[in-house]
Amino acid sequence: MSGGPRPLEALPPLAPDVPVSVVVPARGAAALLPACLGAILPQLREGDEVVVAAADDATALATHAIAARAHVPVHVVPNHRGTTPAALNAAIAEARNPVIVRIDAQSRVPAGYRDRVVALLSSTGAVNVGGRQVASAEGGVAAAIAAAMNARLGHGGAAYRSGDRGGAVDTVYLGAFRADALAIVGGYDERFTTNQDAELNVRLRRAGGTVWLDPALTVTYLPRRSLRALARQFRGYGRGRAMTARHHPGSLGRRQLAAPVLVLALGAALMVLPWTSVPLLIAAGGYGALLVVGTLLEGGTAVRRLPLTLAALAVMHLSWGIGFLTAPTAGVTGADRPTRP
Repeated sequence: MSGGPRPLEALPPLAPDVPVSVVVPARGAAALLPACLGAILPQLREGDEVVVAAADDATALATHAIAARAHVPVHVVPNHRGTTPAALNAAIAEARNPVIVRIDAQSRVPAGYRDRVVALLSSTGAVNVGGRQVASAEGGVAAAIAAAMNARLGHGGAAYRSGDRGGAVDTVYLGAFRADALAIVGGYDERFTTNQDAELNVRLRRAGGTVWLDPALTVTYLPRRSLRALARQFRGYGRGRAMTARHHPGSLGRRQLAAPVLVLALGAALMVLPWTSVPLLIAAGGYGALLVVGTLLEGGTAVRRLPLTLAALAVMHLSWGIGFLTAPTAGVTGADRPTRP
């Protein structure tokens, strides 16, 4: 869209009292939905609604049980494909209000979230506003994973994870959108089963829209409970980021090359291991020292659970880098319009 018309710049101002549609992609989330929706339902007003895209019967049944007690309409739509972008597109297609507020089953929004995002959309002229993601878990491996995700070595300085100043950014966690802006850019691209948020925000910004971060909106995120699940999650993140970079040249930040470079360096050191162990000792030793020093500087839970936090950080970095380097090259280039079935 560069060099041509930027349609989102011509959108009329958004009234500050518009109703919202909360959309929730949910798969295997029957146990998570009561707390997730319990955080947002008390904030909703007359005219608001909730649309849950359920990928399984148990999740749909849990939603119906919540709907029976809710003071606003709660709808269930099926997500037969089972992916997050397909769920979001299905829920948005059902939604009828001018503002779309995305919430994930693993998220817990703070008090006042609903009114704050609507006010920001109106006052800033942005097409998407959101807050910071802060991982939280009570104990066990999940607590160490949360500490790793919250550490600077875990998030790499991403604004939606560590930003302390409000303003225009590349992307935010979750997001509250103008529905008309989503319609103009075509919604979520269903080829991006991960990183769909960042990819959508690239298109919104290139179409003339502003993505706005409010760090006061701190959204709690429930992390994975095992290192194996964490590895699978971050491998997908790396894959999605590589696909986004290929589809949208110029969208890749320098900090996002750190993990692929690490994997390449360790791989090269392993290749020459039959002849010399010096490169591996240097690469692995330097990386290990960086993890230890960075984690000690974090303090708190990261230090109390030091071995597991170090393991989580290594899993995140290596899995993201491997996902990035092994991402498929087919099916992610072409026009800016998203692909939907």
